[in-house]
Amino acid sequence: MTTTQTQNQAAHSVVRTDPPTARPPLWDRRFTLYFTARAVSLLGDAMMPVAAALAVGPLYGISGVGLVLGTWTGTFVLLVLFGGVFADRVGARRMMVGADLVRVLTQGVLAAAFFAGTPPFWLLVTMAAVAGAAVAMFQPGVNGMVPLVAQEPQRANATLKVADALAQLLGPAVAGLLIVLTGAGTVYAIDAGTFVLSALCLGLIRFAPAGAAAGTEADSAAGKKSSLRRDLRQGWHEFRSRTWMWAVILIWVVYGVLLFGPLVPLSSALIGARLGPNAYGLAVSSLGVGTVLGGMLALRLRPARPLAAGAVAMVLFTVLPLCVALGAGLPVLLAGHVVGGGAWAFWSVMWATSVQTHTPPEVLNRVTAYELAGSVSGIALGQILAGPATELASPETLLLVSAGTCLAGCVALLSIPAIRTLRRIALTDGGRPRRG
Repeated sequence: MTTTQTQNQAAHSVVRTDPPTARPPLWDRRFTLYFTARAVSLLGDAMMPVAAALAVGPLYGISGVGLVLGTWTGTFVLLVLFGGVFADRVGARRMMVGADLVRVLTQGVLAAAFFAGTPPFWLLVTMAAVAGAAVAMFQPGVNGMVPLVAQEPQRANATLKVADALAQLLGPAVAGLLIVLTGAGTVYAIDAGTFVLSALCLGLIRFAPAGAAAGTEADSAAGKKSSLRRDLRQGWHEFRSRTWMWAVILIWVVYGVLLFGPLVPLSSALIGARLGPNAYGLAVSSLGVGTVLGGMLALRLRPARPLAAGAVAMVLFTVLPLCVALGAGLPVLLAGHVVGGGAWAFWSVMWATSVQTHTPPEVLNRVTAYELAGSVSGIALGQILAGPATELASPETLLLVSAGTCLAGCVALLSIPAIRTLRRIALTDGGRPRRG
C-alpha cells in the first residue's frame, strides 16, 4: 500500500467517523420558527381554561363551563384520527397552518362577542366545536413536524416541553389578570393573535428535499389514490404492529381513567378544603416548575433505552397523588408536585422521541392520531367518572387507588420486553433513521 493510498484511506475514515460524533445545531432557522410557533400557541392554549371558567362561568354556571369544555374535547376525540390521515396526505405543516387560521376565526368571533356584551350560549358551544375540530386537524402534525425541523428530536422535544411548562405557568395568571382588568374579550383577542403568529411562523418553514420526498409536504401518488378507509386502516396497522406502542397506550388508557382523569377534580377539592383556595394554585405552579426541571433534565440525559428510563422516572409521579391522599402539609405537597411534574416531563420527552424516531415519516401523523385518541379518551372518561366515584369511596381512597395504579403501571411498563428494550436511534435530516 502506497503512502498516498494510506492517506486517502485515513481521510475517508475521518469522513465516516466525524458526523456521528458532531452534534447538529438545534437552533437553526427551521427549529427556531417551529419553536416560536409552538411557544406562542401553547401560551394561548394555557389561557383558555381560565378564560372559560372566569368568563363563561358567571354567565352560564358550572354546567355551562363543563358543556363548553366537553364539546371541545369530544369533537377533538371524534375527529383526531381523520386529522392524522389528512396530515399524512397533504402535509403536517399545511394542516397545522389551516387549523391555526380556523382558530383565529373562532377566537376572533368570541372576542368580538365578549366585547359587544354577553355572547349567546349557542355561539360559545359552536365555536368550541369548531375549535376542537381544528385542534384535531392540528395536533397529529405536532409529532410529525419535530423530526423534520430537528435532527436530534430528544433535544427538540425537551426544549418544547420546557416551553409548554412555562406557558402553563404564565398563561393562567395572565388570563386571570386580563379578565379582571380588561374583560374576557381581550383574552380571546390575544389568543387569536397567537394563532396568527403561529400560522405565519409555520408557513415560513422550508424543508430539505428529503422531507418533501417523504410525503410530508405534498400529496404522493399513492396518497392521492388511496381511500380514507385504507389510510385509516394503514395507520391502525402501523400502530398495532409496534407492540411497545400499543402496550404503552393500553396502560395510558388505564392511567387516564384511574390516575390522570380524576387527579385534577379530586386533588383540587381536597387541597382547597384543607389548605384554602390559594394552595391549589401554588400546587399547580409547583407542578409547572417540576415540568420545567424535567424538561431540562431530558435535554442533558440521552438514555440508550428511553422508554425504560421514562418508566423509572414515572415511578416518582406516584408521590403526587399520594401526598394529596395522605393530607400532607403545604411544603411536602408542593415538593410532591415538583417531583411529579419532573417525572411526567421526562417521560413525555422519552415517549415523544421514541414515537418520532421509530415510525416512518409517511405514517407518523396517523400513528400519532391513534396514540392521541387512546390517551385523551381515557382521561375524558376518568374526568366524567370522578364525581360519581366519590359516592362509592372517599376522595382520599380514590387518590390512593390512583397512586397504586401509577406504581402498577410502571411495573407493567418495565415488565414488557418490547418497551423495556426499545433503543434510542438517530435521524437523518429528512426525518428517517440514520443508518450505519
